[in-house]
Amino acid sequence: MIGIIDYNAGNITSVERALKSLNIEYILSKKPADLENCDKLIFPGVGDAAYAMVQLKETGFDKFIKAKTTAGIPLLGICLGSQIIFEKSEEGDTDCLGLIPGAIRHFYNIKPELKNQGMKVPHMGWNNLDRKDCPILKDVPENADFYFVHSYVICPQDESVIKATADYGITVPAVIQSGNIFACQFHPEKSGVPGLKILENFCNA
Repeated sequence: MIGIIDYNAGNITSVERALKSLNIEYILSKKPADLENCDKLIFPGVGDAAYAMVQLKETGFDKFIKAKTTAGIPLLGICLGSQIIFEKSEEGDTDCLGLIPGAIRHFYNIKPELKNQGMKVPHMGWNNLDRKDCPILKDVPENADFYFVHSYVICPQDESVIKATADYGITVPAVIQSGNIFACQFHPEKSGVPGLKILENFCNA
């Protein structure tokens, strides 16, 4: 059974709609206890990192996610959920979950000249990917585009966890895999058929 983590900071409706279209059974809950027996977890997210971490701590999902991923349960982070699985975010100078070593940095702090080059932040729109092998990308067309909305960039300590990148004035890590932890900076649930294939791969692998 797939568990969707609802911590008041997620793009829940679109994820639910996507799983329903794939005929994938799931449980959505604001309570960790309700997801205790799920064999995979989806961790969506939109908005502010600091707010999201407060919500995770108040609901107990911070400890739950750490315990489940340590136990080997697969996790898929989406958008903000792909960022706060790392250690630290520049957004609000926020200590995050620390599941994977690395930081989250603002586009302009990584490359200030992007401003003068007309690269607007947030990075919003459709981009294709430069990809490596990764289970959730299996049978996804090479030329597929995916929908991004973000102002902050994943900067892993170990770059080998980066399984796909996009180009937006800098190389943007777009798909992450570290063992049983997967993450998409883009929104697979809003990316049409290729995005649905990523969700299907994760849920059915």
